[in-house]
Amino acid sequence: MVGRLLGYLMVCWPREQSISELAEALLASRSAIAGAVSTLETLGLVSRSRAAGERMDRVSIDRTSRRAWGFDVSEYREQGELAREGLEVLADAPPERRAVLLELAAFADFLVERLPVLEQEWNAHRESLRVAGELAHDPFHPDREDQDPRSAAP
Repeated sequence: MVGRLLGYLMVCWPREQSISELAEALLASRSAIAGAVSTLETLGLVSRSRAAGERMDRVSIDRTSRRAWGFDVSEYREQGELAREGLEVLADAPPERRAVLLELAAFADFLVERLPVLEQEWNAHRESLRVAGELAHDPFHPDREDQDPRSAAP
């Protein structure tokens, strides 16, 4: 259900959907949709919002989340710290026993260093694709601060 929901949210219109609308579109129960939404929220891939005067939440892909785009380094930073704590516990252990933790710490540090650079490169590349007409200038994209997505024509 999580995969079906994520796939549907990538293509549905309007982009913000209620739990009831999602359940109807995906031929699923409201509880199954609510559970999938909770999972995707935990992963940082979707968000809920509520328009003024509405009594129900609307769910959409969270396009502002660094985590959703894969650029959030916090988990890698935590993994590196945990690996280093494990290395302290195994300080007197032979190198073979410490190898996995050493590599995990090194890999986490590598990602913490490289992901911000990759994010900058991606943003520049995305903009060049937009200028070339290969990607749409999406009025709903969070980079467009000059326009409220809810006021744009569908």
